[in-house]
Amino acid sequence: MTDIQVHFASDRSLLVMLGNEISREQQRKVAQLCAVIERDRYGAVQNVHPAYGSVLITFDPRRTSAASMAAAARKWLERMSSIELPPARRVEIPVCYGSSFGPDLPDVAAHTGLSCDDVVRIHSSAEYFVYFLGFSPGFPYLGDLPRELAVPRLGTPRTRVPAGSVAIGGTQTGVYPLASPGGWRIIGRTPLKLFEPLGESPTLLQMGDLVNFEPISEEEFVRVAEEPE
Repeated sequence: MTDIQVHFASDRSLLVMLGNEISREQQRKVAQLCAVIERDRYGAVQNVHPAYGSVLITFDPRRTSAASMAAAARKWLERMSSIELPPARRVEIPVCYGSSFGPDLPDVAAHTGLSCDDVVRIHSSAEYFVYFLGFSPGFPYLGDLPRELAVPRLGTPRTRVPAGSVAIGGTQTGVYPLASPGGWRIIGRTPLKLFEPLGESPTLLQMGDLVNFEPISEEEFVRVAEEPE
């Protein structure tokens, strides 16, 4: 608890810093804190935003004071070790790599000194960990990208990245759930929908999931995309 810091980010948000490292053990603490807040939350809490080593708690200042929120945060920190997290889910995501679905695949190959086939093989052979969702609804920050695939982000971000695009940015990989601007290098696309706002579970992935990518052909992409939901 000695490394944990609690301070206000605004007049309606409290930032709990659990540490600076990016690791699965650190993420476990983030998940435990989020879980205990959800379990014990009271009406003033509006949202909980996890990141690699922190949790941002937004609250309604008309319903509670800053001092009360700070006191609540200290209690949550004391209780979080009692939280038993569920086993990690395993999720397989089909991806059509390259061609018009992955326009940056040749650039990633050139940056890494690998062939396009090797980039696909290495990327689809790894198991990824969902550290948290952010940037846009359902966007998973996937860690543990093989080191040989790490590449810099684009110098100039695209104004529109198609929904389902699988991309690499630095030492991370991720999937764009919605069409949006983005600066990561696109190597493929999945026909799955990662964000369904009206679904029972709006996001396909959750913090703590384990993800594998399965290469598919363009024909398979079309078939899966056309399957009824």
